[in-house]
Amino acid sequence: MSQRQSSTHPGPLAGVRVVEFGGIGPAPFATMLLADLGADVVRIDRVADLADVEDDGRSIVNRGKRSLVLDLKAPHGVDVALGLIERANVLVEAFRPGVTERLGLGPEAALGRNPRLVYGRMTGWGQSGPKAATAGHDLGYIAGTGLLHTIGTAEAPSIPLNLLGDYAGGAMYLVTGILAALRHASLTGVGQVVDAAITDGTAHLGTLIYGMLDAGGWSDQRAANLMDGGAPFYDIYTTSDGGHLTVAPIEPKFYEEFARLAELPEDRPDQYDRARWPELRALIQRRIGTRTLAEWVEVFRGSDACVEPVLNLRQALRDEHANARGSFIELDGVPQPAPSPRFSATPGLVRHRAPMAGAHTMEVLTDWDVSGAAEAVASGAVRQREQVG
Repeated sequence: MSQRQSSTHPGPLAGVRVVEFGGIGPAPFATMLLADLGADVVRIDRVADLADVEDDGRSIVNRGKRSLVLDLKAPHGVDVALGLIERANVLVEAFRPGVTERLGLGPEAALGRNPRLVYGRMTGWGQSGPKAATAGHDLGYIAGTGLLHTIGTAEAPSIPLNLLGDYAGGAMYLVTGILAALRHASLTGVGQVVDAAITDGTAHLGTLIYGMLDAGGWSDQRAANLMDGGAPFYDIYTTSDGGHLTVAPIEPKFYEEFARLAELPEDRPDQYDRARWPELRALIQRRIGTRTLAEWVEVFRGSDACVEPVLNLRQALRDEHANARGSFIELDGVPQPAPSPRFSATPGLVRHRAPMAGAHTMEVLTDWDVSGAAEAVASGAVRQREQVG
């Protein structure tokens, strides 16, 4: 596993200041990505997080950030938050619609103090619509996009972790919006609100599938299509030792390579004869079931057959290709994915592990030269880690 943690060059977002209102879900992942790319991300945590020393917030998704603790229900706490916002390029919040407005930290107040600010809002349902104010989680958000229906067996949908909605449809779209708005602000001096809803982003991820549906190339019947497990040459098969092998040679030339190495019989059903797909699937499973996972890995090594073993998380950390590329790093003994994507001139880096809540309170206030900090500290609206107990 790579120790790739630092660089002699700053990341491509060096100099960008980000304020994050601490929370859970896709927003912390989005700001982790910004931190990996060199941004100075300051996470505003709650006073309660400071007092709970057992739950110190050291999730990997908070790596590279700095933390200070503010009481946002206290006037001095709000003043300090506005002082940080005035000096920031980006703000990220993931509260329900209307919460930051009630705190006096909504877009009107924030952009009034800093007209160039990019105000990123991460929610499940978005800032408007009949469900905007209701609670939810990833699974419910993606259910209405049509994409959850496409994933699973013919009998029922399955749960794709929370990667499809929270992180792909949520965090990644928030980051895309932030970067686009930063570009606009740099050209015009005008900031704006980025409304990133998981439902919007996840639906957008399905653009190709919706296009195929309209063109007649996709059926709303699950496990009946080219890339949803319907095709026997795009599926997962069980080896003799209980391992799993992905088989995905969609193109005929790759399928021929797979058939040759798997030693499928010459009189096998045609690849695209849908009527005989069940027969072909049974044939492939019989062949894959004759050898162990390790044996098949050697058979297909270096080929264009588009066959790969299904690794568990710990096996993935030791994968030969991943380690050759440094895809995983170890930071203070904690293995984790390395920053991605990669840049030739300004590589991303992980500057430090996720901090305890309030670990950088005074450091940030000094670095960012926030006015009113002394009064806020005196009032107890601003707290630092040393004050625990």
